[in-house]
Amino acid sequence: MLRILGIDPGSRITGFGLIDSDGMKSSHIAHGVIRLQGEALPPRLGEIFAQVSALIEQHRPEVMAIEQVFVAKNPSSALKLGQARGAAICAAMQHGLDVSEYTPTRIKQSVVGTGRADKAQVQHMVRMILGLSENPQADAADALAVALSHAHSHTLLAKYSAGVAGGKQA
Repeated sequence: MLRILGIDPGSRITGFGLIDSDGMKSSHIAHGVIRLQGEALPPRLGEIFAQVSALIEQHRPEVMAIEQVFVAKNPSSALKLGQARGAAICAAMQHGLDVSEYTPTRIKQSVVGTGRADKAQVQHMVRMILGLSENPQADAADALAVALSHAHSHTLLAKYSAGVAGGKQA
């Protein structure tokens, strides 16, 4: 089993989700959000770093998966999002974790089956896949979806690598 920490970064709310997965079956460990207070960005980034570090120390994941930045209409928001990602990635690197990055479209495709899924669809599918009793908060559901996306990708990569190493073509 691989323990995966999924992160949905944000400069105001950062979602996290932890799962164990063998690639075929995934089980829920924990999920939640890091709510960031105050107007100044540097202290919020420090809080993301500290909270992600604490999650890593408590749950001991082997890898962290994180959503990539996308630029929509507001470049300033995208820059803040990138800085929030950086704080989380630095925490993972300090603890020796491998970090994998996934686009929002790929995450939705992996979990829901379409890259254009809305938040409610992601929440529902995460609940179904992990057997949760209720839908997780949207940012936590997104983080769990990132972790599930990594579990699926990691399994496919391992199967492909084994096939190529064994002389088989996929």
